[in-house]
Amino acid sequence: MEKTLELRSLGNTGLKLSCVGFGASPLGSVFGPVSDEEAIATVREAFRLGINFFDTSPYYGGTLSEKVLGKSLKAVGVPRDQFIVSTKCGRYKDGFDFSATRVTQSIDESLERLQLDYVDILQCHDIEFGSLDQIINETIPALQKLKEKGKIRFIGITGLPLGIFNYVLDRVPLGTIDVILSYCHYGINDTTLEDLLPYLKSKGVGVISASPLSMGLLTENGPPDWHPASSELKAECRKAADFCKGKGKDISKVAMKYSLCNKDFSSILVGMKSVQQVQDNVAAAMEVMKGEKDEEILVEIEEILKPVKNQTWPSGIQ
Repeated sequence: MEKTLELRSLGNTGLKLSCVGFGASPLGSVFGPVSDEEAIATVREAFRLGINFFDTSPYYGGTLSEKVLGKSLKAVGVPRDQFIVSTKCGRYKDGFDFSATRVTQSIDESLERLQLDYVDILQCHDIEFGSLDQIINETIPALQKLKEKGKIRFIGITGLPLGIFNYVLDRVPLGTIDVILSYCHYGINDTTLEDLLPYLKSKGVGVISASPLSMGLLTENGPPDWHPASSELKAECRKAADFCKGKGKDISKVAMKYSLCNKDFSSILVGMKSVQQVQDNVAAAMEVMKGEKDEEILVEIEEILKPVKNQTWPSGIQ
């Protein structure tokens, strides 16, 4: 490829993430089975096309995502300093546990599955389901100890409701939290994360925006049955997808490009489980880098989605 994928700085960490991030939850067979061969080929293609950021969690596929990602990274054999791995703690197949004891044990288990000596980022996973005060007073201090031991380099928090980020960041010393990962709040149908950017910048926090396709809402196939969006939001997104198809465009690509255009996000994290998906997502990024935007069609899509703009859903089902 004549141009390589754009790298963006992550807050004050010094890390430079590929603008397209590899969401590894599908490697845990959460959206249908993925063979080891497919997983390795997908990760290999990601590296070939310039993706250097991989995100997983022990929760995805009940630890399977971490195991398969670890196996794939090992098989591809890229030097450790050439890629960035983020995993999570506090959310597991059997529920939530943000205690210092559990998260300290959790990282050792994750490192073993990932076949790594350290992870670049360890994030408290979906903190709205725990006690935010416990996160502040117990979990984060435990992660700081892991940082001192060299098992993790940076600390992050993730979740759906945007208010959780202010709550925690206002109550920990500046520089304690390096990264936030927000999902489903920066895409064609919902741009509320944008309002939080000046605040996050003032806290020196890097921002990763996940799920630019709103967990399947902005796809030709539509969302999975379990998707917690209202029937109205699903119906309007279906209209928008059909409109795009009628114009010879795939709404997923339009949505991916829309999210990538905002340079304030260090990486747009999207789940991938096939070589084709990697190629499609990188192609979207390359078009953005060349200045190709779908402005006319975006105006029409935004008009269709206007009645449901920024409509979110309860943070219960994921």
